Amino acid sequence: MSAQHAEIPAETPDSARASLEALRTEIAKAVVGQDPAVTGLVVALLCRGHVLLEGVPGVAKTLLVRALAASLELDTKRVQFTPDLMPSDVTGSLVYDARTSEFSFQPGPVFTNLLLADEINRTPPKTQSSLLEAMEERQVTVDGVPRLLPDPFLVAATQNPVEYEGTYPLPEAQLDRFLLKLTVPLPGRQDEIDVLTRHAEGFNPRDLKAAGVRPVAGPDDLEAARSAVAKTSVSPEITGYVVDICRATRTSPSLTLGVSPRGATALLSTARAWAWLTGRDYVIPDDVKALALPTLRHRVQLRPEAEMEGVTADSVITSVLSHVPVPR
Repeated sequence: MSAQHAEIPAETPDSARASLEALRTEIAKAVVGQDPAVTGLVVALLCRGHVLLEGVPGVAKTLLVRALAASLELDTKRVQFTPDLMPSDVTGSLVYDARTSEFSFQPGPVFTNLLLADEINRTPPKTQSSLLEAMEERQVTVDGVPRLLPDPFLVAATQNPVEYEGTYPLPEAQLDRFLLKLTVPLPGRQDEIDVLTRHAEGFNPRDLKAAGVRPVAGPDDLEAARSAVAKTSVSPEITGYVVDICRATRTSPSLTLGVSPRGATALLSTARAWAWLTGRDYVIPDDVKALALPTLRHRVQLRPEAEMEGVTADSVITSVLSHVPVPR
């Protein structure tokens, strides 16, 4: 390390927050009008969680993740999930070396900082589940030997809505491993005009450097930010509010499955991260409300009759939020 780099002071919470805020501007050079999804990805990184991005094909889900990796100077790999993809294609496998007459481990693409699991619901459950250990334990076990994954490690999985042909709905056990489920909507008219204008001017989504996307934050910023988030205070009233919201989903007549205690823990974590990002060192009820939908929408299961009536997970959670008393 050069003397110039050695003199750089350790990241402070304020400088880390400024660097992470700059991500929005940087990613906007490549992706138009997806600020909520960008914020969700940053929250997940702060909470050491994983993200499920859902939207129809062609709304820049893949580009969003690639732009985030480029802006954060993180190593990233992409796996295109297909019906014939095997678990070892994701985690890695033992390979026989004829020269040494020994087996050696060949790491799979999961050994990276930011894994883009593209169209995860295009592959059968057996391969989907190959990510479970990596997401929960942050390690991969092959032939009985656990191998640690790098830190930071985030799985950003994209999926098309399950109504699309040839998809396999993710099992509940795997859905619960995702900290957030972010919906990536179709752009508004002006945003779509901006997208086409950029392409007409020569924008190439496969060349982010040419688009001017550069690293504005790094692992040091993330570490400083995570330490600050861990010190963000939570009052007993806020903890009770989170629990009341999650318990209310368990008695909703529209649901067969409500939010588990793990989901309540996730909501508290994301609310703390959001509070810190907005410049506070304590959590308020609005922080909980702001992250309730992306944190909880994939942790509940609708009754078939409610689904037929047009009820959605988002509408149930919104109704719960409107009925649970807010602490003063």
